[in-house]
Amino acid sequence: MSVGLSPPIVVLPVKGIRLSSVCANIYAKKRTDLTLIELSEGSHVSAVFTRNLFCAAPVQVAKLHLQEYKPRYCLINAGNANAGTGEQGIKNTRSTCLALAGLTTCLTGEVLPFSTGVIGEILPVDKINLALPELIKNLSSNSWLDAAKAIMTTDTIPKAVSKEIVFGDTVVTITGIVKGSGMIRPDMATMLAFIATDVNINKDLLDKILLSAVNKSFNRITVDGDTSTNDSCVLISTSKAKNKCINDEATTEYKLIESEVVNIFCELAQAIIRDGEGATKFLTIEVKSGKNEKECLAVAYKIAESPLVKTAFTASDPNWGRILAAIGNSGIQDLDINNVQVYLDELCIVENGQRAPNYAEAEGKRVMLQDEILLTVNLGDRGECNEKIWTTDLSHEYIRINAEYRT
Repeated sequence: MSVGLSPPIVVLPVKGIRLSSVCANIYAKKRTDLTLIELSEGSHVSAVFTRNLFCAAPVQVAKLHLQEYKPRYCLINAGNANAGTGEQGIKNTRSTCLALAGLTTCLTGEVLPFSTGVIGEILPVDKINLALPELIKNLSSNSWLDAAKAIMTTDTIPKAVSKEIVFGDTVVTITGIVKGSGMIRPDMATMLAFIATDVNINKDLLDKILLSAVNKSFNRITVDGDTSTNDSCVLISTSKAKNKCINDEATTEYKLIESEVVNIFCELAQAIIRDGEGATKFLTIEVKSGKNEKECLAVAYKIAESPLVKTAFTASDPNWGRILAAIGNSGIQDLDINNVQVYLDELCIVENGQRAPNYAEAEGKRVMLQDEILLTVNLGDRGECNEKIWTTDLSHEYIRINAEYRT
């Protein structure tokens, strides 16, 4: 079940990108689980990865390959995370990269590997390598949606966003796919994200756009507060569009492409939350009037990751005392609670650190029954910083999904 999310209908091809997905029999049930993304020669690639110290073998290998090579392929498997597998995991990842290189004109280091699935299981290298010829044969510019389906794990719906923008007389395309549903927490979430554009832009500015976009999107979501071992986010520019190369961030063209990429990232990030494991609510938490980003996010995440708050939302129970407790436990030592205000949508429920004089619980219940809710916390006159994150409630279905994940 997802909240306000529908399957993508039109996913636009990006010049210079071809994709393919096949069944490599990594899962016990038959489904597509292996994907290849081919990048045209000369493409720029920017990427960020999980900060979890137990990062998976493919993350380690991809980081090394990015340091020395210009990638030509992304090889992605679902059903097996290849994490917690030691040196054998590294060897297995390199083996799949080597096998793909042997079937194409690329070098082993020009392959970026990605995995998602169960942690601690040995990667089925033979199955993956056996499926590579079919994967290469089926490459097509129109296979974005197939790829979005193949990288899913506990996701209930494929996630893809596409847009065309105009630079003068040049049309530029941006298309992205993402997977992620649980084990979601910034730095970055149990997610794999692949976003490509044909805009002509230099590598340094592409790097800058990626960091800006991730900070405003994938590092602003949480389902359960757990950061995965395999998180990876890749931004690709094939430079196949005919616009003059963007080399200056002060230009109108740069500002436009940055804005549109950020919007795509935010849509994909919110899609993860809307499809969060067991989610029945899509919650936006906005903290206003903070001194800085750090304290605003501290309050937002303390609320978003409180099991008591999340289960109250599941029950549509306007138990505002749980919200106050989370705010007070967010680590702001000099917070004047008498200046704090809390709103559910436009309804003020807390004012001057206590229940608002005109608040009626029936009105709070009315808002809590909605599928989508905005929770706003105003910290008073501490500063001008405002920050926003997205999260879910915590339902019985979340527990079932994770209790049965390996059974």
